[in-house]
Formats: sequence, C-alpha cells, structure tokens
Amino acid sequence: MTKARWHITRDGDTLTLSRLATARFDVSASTVLPDGARAAMAHQVRQDMWRALQGLRGFAPAVEVRRQEGGLHVTAGGQVEGRFAKGHVEAAIQEVLDNPACRARWVRYANRGRAVA
Repeated sequence: MTKARWHITRDGDTLTLSRLATARFDVSASTVLPDGARAAMAHQVRQDMWRALQGLRGFAPAVEVRRQEGGLHVTAGGQVEGRFAKGHVEAAIQEVLDNPACRARWVRYANRGRAVA
C-alpha cells in the first residue's frame, strides 16, 4: 500500500494543503487561530475534518492557512463530487473548527519545539 500524497502550495503568507493538485472549495468554513507552523496546523485540521466527513462520498479535503495580523486564518473544506447538503457539510466543518479540544491540540502541535517567551 502506498502512502497518501498531499499537495502543498505556498504563495507568500498562504499555504494550501489539498488532496488534489488544484484545491477547490465547494464547501468551507473558517476560523482564526494563534500563530504557529502553517503546514503542521493544516495537516492537523485536515485530519480532524476528514474524521468528521469521511462518510461524505466524493470528498477531497483542502485546508488553506494564511498568516495575517499575528494569527493564522484557517479555511477548511474541499471539493465534493456529486450531490450533497452544503449547509449540513459546512456546519460539520465549522463544528470541527470550533471544537475547543481540537483547537488546543492544533496550537500545541503547530508550536512544538518553539521557545516560549
């Protein structure tokens, strides 16, 4: 079995992690998190979003992390092939992004190895 490959695109202060070569956001939700390593944050958000939506047929996750104003603006979502209830899926993504336990774990992971001032 081969390891899943993820596409990472960097454009200035924006990093996009996607399953497909070109990220498309048919569904999305956003949040702001404290500053940290963008790639680490994107992988963690993607992982939890996938756990919540793995039953969504034709779903290709994508996460965009943009460093702005001392924080990370995170947009999570992705591409969905076929019919789906957009409002329901976006609410599920927002629920993941608003989960206090997930947020704390993402921030810890994205800041591991950094000196604390």
